Amino acid sequence: MTEIHSFTGRTLCETASQLGEGPTYDPATGKAYWFDITGQMLHELHLATMTKATHALPFLGSVLAVVDPERQLIVSDRGLFLRKVADGALSPYLTLEDKPQNRSNDGRVHPSGALWASTMGRTAEKHSGAIYHIAGTTVTKLFSNVTIPNGICFSPDGSTGYFTDSHVNHLMRVALDPKTGLPTGTPEVLSDETGTPGDIDGAVCDADGLIWNARWGANAVDVYTPDGTKIARHLVPASQASCPAFIGDKADRLMVTSAWQGLEAAGRLADPHAGQTFELGFAVKGRFEPAFTL
Repeated sequence: MTEIHSFTGRTLCETASQLGEGPTYDPATGKAYWFDITGQMLHELHLATMTKATHALPFLGSVLAVVDPERQLIVSDRGLFLRKVADGALSPYLTLEDKPQNRSNDGRVHPSGALWASTMGRTAEKHSGAIYHIAGTTVTKLFSNVTIPNGICFSPDGSTGYFTDSHVNHLMRVALDPKTGLPTGTPEVLSDETGTPGDIDGAVCDADGLIWNARWGANAVDVYTPDGTKIARHLVPASQASCPAFIGDKADRLMVTSAWQGLEAAGRLADPHAGQTFELGFAVKGRFEPAFTL
């Protein structure tokens, strides 16, 4: 039976993002980052001092990966860009595809240093998106005809990848080569969430292999075992939870982004914390994200 836990955490940022997404943490600087995709904004929060900064972007960014102390990689609707941490200067790195109606969405770095990144239609056109594998400058399309790609994360040893199409609502599992992050088998359904409230959204995998998944439309982060058993639901104070990330000096805390996208005026009044960013407020066994290998 799934245990349901009330929210006992705190609000990390009261700024309401239209589409808060792509949270990550850089342990070298103690800073958490996340995007407002449609607001074209990168948020930066130094956790120890709670010092906040925002950086306007010239594109729809959705994924940030650390490259080295001086550089980050951002995935956007205009391709991948290297960003200098010191001044925010951007330089093109590579492009994923040539569909102008698409934007980037979910993504995460595999333990090998390769990146999985995804695309989708700007208005969630059916089957418009895909999931890609980027190793250095080599791009491989892994899965096509995806409507809303999400849930990308990896087991601690890199041998298993997880992902979803939120439109279908199946949490998928696929065997990977731990040395490259490339699939070695055919994806299979790990958990069929068809017909249940809310959509499977962003996810992270902890040091024990548990999958922490933000549940869009259900005010929650759900926890799955590697065999697909849902063992816990942690409530959050915004209906459209979008993506979690491990934060803190020991990766033992969990932040969660949310969104107000799609809510009418009455919906926003009923969901006053929509778009804010939260910390769940209890200890977890997280992992730091690997750096992307150029």
